[in-house]
Amino acid sequence: MFFNFFLLNLIVLIALSNTVAALFNDALKTIGLSVSSLQLFDVDNLPKWLGLFVFFLVSDFVQWNTHRLLHRIPFLWNFHKVHHSVKEMGFAAHLRYHWMEPVVYKSLLYIPIAIIGGFDAQDVAIVYFFSIIIGHLNHANLGWDYGILKYIFNNPKMHIWHHVKELPEHVRFGVNYGLTLSIWDYLFKTNYVPYNGRDIELGFDGDEQFPKDFINQEFYPLNKK
Repeated sequence: MFFNFFLLNLIVLIALSNTVAALFNDALKTIGLSVSSLQLFDVDNLPKWLGLFVFFLVSDFVQWNTHRLLHRIPFLWNFHKVHHSVKEMGFAAHLRYHWMEPVVYKSLLYIPIAIIGGFDAQDVAIVYFFSIIIGHLNHANLGWDYGILKYIFNNPKMHIWHHVKELPEHVRFGVNYGLTLSIWDYLFKTNYVPYNGRDIELGFDGDEQFPKDFINQEFYPLNKK
């Protein structure tokens, strides 16, 4: 929690965002374009609440797709295994992940945000902390689904099935990829909540051989061919 939530996010949010921005801008310049020329619209021209809502939707959808990539691409899955190595749900599980994950998330997130444009640090902070709250609740072993709101917000009853060890037969890579919103899973048919899964076995195939300590989990992906 200390490493990921405090140190890592500080480094990634400041250093990486500037680095990705510079690389993206340089890449566009090589083909005679700029970020401003790609902007679809500027949220500064929208009412504040609407601009914030657009930012939230875009960022959550990009991160939903990034989450799918973490499960589908073997190289990225080896990093994501750290998060899926938890054997019992609890809010602390939300902050148990490999340092490479926020690097991937923030790098892919910058491009669509840059194309839309107009977001400031306050917008990022509001969405970030709202997502943190929902993420803590999702990983709490409570069995809640928020009633009718389950079709909009990710929830503990839904997310525990994302961590199930034995995937359903019709699924290869995973289910319930939503971070803050569940709507993307329902729209793209990746939702799966057969019943309240508070007592299901969590993990992944072969997790018996997965390292249990912090250091070896951090170096695990680098030792895989």
